[in-house]
Amino acid sequence: MRKQLKVAISLVCLMMFIGCSASPVSQQTTKITLLNSKSEIKTQLEEVAKQYNQEHPEVSLEIITAPEGTSAYQKLMSMYGSGSPATMSMLDPGDTQTFLDKAVDLSKEKWVADTIENGLDAVKKNDAVLGFPFAVEGYGLIYNKKVLDKATGGSFDPSSVKSRSNLNSLMAKIQKTGVAPVMLSPMDWSLGSHLLALSYSVQPVGFPEFVKGMQDNSIDMSQNNVMSGWVQTLDLLKNNSINKNSPLDSTYDDGVKALGEGKVGLWFMGNWAWAGIKSNDTANEEYGFLPLPLSDNTDDPNNAKITVGVTKYIFIDSTATTPQEQEEAKKFLNWMVYDKSGQDFLVNKANMVPAFKNIDLEPADPLGRSIKSYISTGKTLPFMATLPPDHGGITGASIQSYISGKIDKTELLRQIRIYWKAQQ
Repeated sequence: MRKQLKVAISLVCLMMFIGCSASPVSQQTTKITLLNSKSEIKTQLEEVAKQYNQEHPEVSLEIITAPEGTSAYQKLMSMYGSGSPATMSMLDPGDTQTFLDKAVDLSKEKWVADTIENGLDAVKKNDAVLGFPFAVEGYGLIYNKKVLDKATGGSFDPSSVKSRSNLNSLMAKIQKTGVAPVMLSPMDWSLGSHLLALSYSVQPVGFPEFVKGMQDNSIDMSQNNVMSGWVQTLDLLKNNSINKNSPLDSTYDDGVKALGEGKVGLWFMGNWAWAGIKSNDTANEEYGFLPLPLSDNTDDPNNAKITVGVTKYIFIDSTATTPQEQEEAKKFLNWMVYDKSGQDFLVNKANMVPAFKNIDLEPADPLGRSIKSYISTGKTLPFMATLPPDHGGITGASIQSYISGKIDKTELLRQIRIYWKAQQ
């Protein structure tokens, strides 16, 4: 009996030893990290990481957010300096360029074919796709539908504005109701990086050739049809702006307040302004985007398009990650595009406008929905997101001088050319 008891105890100990020995193998996980550069979705990312880890016990996803006062770019440079970069890093398009040589080639991923037009331009190198488009933003003329319905005597249709003359007519109708037609905000980033960049995106020869032509003087700016049209549209905005008597005194906050309260019918801005507009809303959240026409040709397809582009990309490191870590990172990116939970995170929790045509979920805010509508119909212009860092400040200052009457059209175009000649 005693001998049988010893045997039984020995068997129990043996089974416990086997179980303990096997435990680490069964619980083995692959750790991957994501460096986040959108502080406004820090909480949402951390929550979705917990959800993803529960759904995928073989993976441990950790979110890294740059410390206060440090940009994600600076944080990543430091991580590379110490030899321990994040598995995945989310950066602005311009910042991403520094790290493309360290990125995994994602060209064969399924979502590449489902990405919106021009959505991968900033992360392509030698035909390789080196980044995942995470956040889409857009800009144009934001309209207050309540104001425009009253001005047009019906339900305003943004597709009715197909030329500069159409826009001028709409502004005249708004003016007759006692409301200022438009707000032209004077911030240099809005004027230089967005308003001027719109003219770059529709140059018939393409942006690189246009820049080359400015630099070698083969393009006469005064004879360039797009630039001439752009100045005429700028004049239309300037002359009909609520702040035309003091064009440089308005602030960004003045814009959100004026549009939300219905003091203007239109505002040249992007969907990032929604939170401010919503806090001043008097139009039952009925807003949308109207393209800003740069020509007077109703058949010009660019007059029906708004600027849309990816403002955040995620790339996977290839220098310090294992093949298994790279594979799990790819799976996470695919999860956001094709899994119901991933799509819900992207659209409903992170409030992103998705960069993928297969995602049918509608953004929660009206400006996001308007952008998605333009994307779905292919009516978008590329977001010039990789312009030199000082472009907005320098060219924006020139446009400020123009709208305040300090320089004329000829000098404005000359200063734009001088800027690009200095980039050689």
